Amino acid sequence: MGRRMQDKLVTEAFNQAYDREKPKEGVIVHTDQGSQYTGARFQDLLRRKKCKSSMSRKGNPYDNALMETFYKTLKRELVNDAHFATIEQAQLEIFKYIETYYNPKRLHSALGYLSPVEFEKNSY
Repeated sequence: MGRRMQDKLVTEAFNQAYDREKPKEGVIVHTDQGSQYTGARFQDLLRRKKCKSSMSRKGNPYDNALMETFYKTLKRELVNDAHFATIEQAQLEIFKYIETYYNPKRLHSALGYLSPVEFEKNSY
């Protein structure tokens, strides 16, 4: 999370996720058409990691429904009622929400009422 949309932010986040998850070659990375994703730096990174780029159609949030749903949930369950004093506090609280609640504990009907962590464990 940053103050501005920058390709550096998404390349760093992608590298962290890639190093943590160690996906198979050819993994599909789906994004919207923001300049941070369409730019040379991010697209070159995907090529180097042998990932396939997939993008939503311009102006069509339905192509990225999973992320749109996640952001709606994040806002409803955390952000809308929060009063963060600093951007650093917001970053910490959002990180804690995702890593200690959303991924390991929150049940999702689309995942058969499993948490994302449980669903991923059952997928291998």
